[in-house]
Amino acid sequence: MLNFRNTNLLFIAVFVMLIIVDIGSDMPFYVYFIAAIIYSLILFWGSYKVSSNFYFHIICEGKTKEKQIAISFDDGPAREYTPHILQILKEENVPAAFFCIGKRIAQNESLLKQVHEAGHIVGNHSYSHATWFDLFSADRMYQDLKATDAIIQKVIGVKPKLFRPPYGVTNPNLRKAVIEGKYISVGWNIRSLDTVITDHQRLLLKVTKALKPGAVVLFHDTGKAIQSVLPAFIELARQEGFEFVRLDKLLKLEPYA
Repeated sequence: MLNFRNTNLLFIAVFVMLIIVDIGSDMPFYVYFIAAIIYSLILFWGSYKVSSNFYFHIICEGKTKEKQIAISFDDGPAREYTPHILQILKEENVPAAFFCIGKRIAQNESLLKQVHEAGHIVGNHSYSHATWFDLFSADRMYQDLKATDAIIQKVIGVKPKLFRPPYGVTNPNLRKAVIEGKYISVGWNIRSLDTVITDHQRLLLKVTKALKPGAVVLFHDTGKAIQSVLPAFIELARQEGFEFVRLDKLLKLEPYA
């Protein structure tokens, strides 16, 4: 299995071997450069491929042959969009998971209560969701996640166990923070790109054609696109025989500590 530890061990061995060969044959310097580039590309892949489990274990799908799927929303709560999403989910009787940003909860506590009272689960998606979050120290990351735990617990009385990395980016510092906080990291295996794709039919097609048993679909409750696409997606998924279950049930996890 390709992971951070094994990759480091492999490339230590590679560089030692290159040094030995270089001593005996005066090897061109660019060979070291090529090896370093390959190493960097592997680290980049491991950091940005949320399902790679390169730095630590992230659950990205349910292990089932039944046609069950779960939907999740990131980056809320958002006053302009989350209420409408909640209304659609209520009308369609669909449970969901909301991975919330702490600083947005601070501005929309009543919305978080609505999410919780409607029977959806709430997860930790960091407090700041900063552009440079992945460059934070391990302690700063941990404090950021703790701040989100605190405000969620203050508003709805439960402490989340489920954590989704901002942008889906991982690294060794985040691994330390996740271990320190005893979080269960959750990703996805269908990324809708609903914050990027503006063509509603294209967005709908992208998501529905990728459906399979155990799928975890990533949406965002922070834009207009999903409001139009969500009812059609639910209808098409049900026509294909899929059942919507809550994320914790699909993944067989306890959502709160």
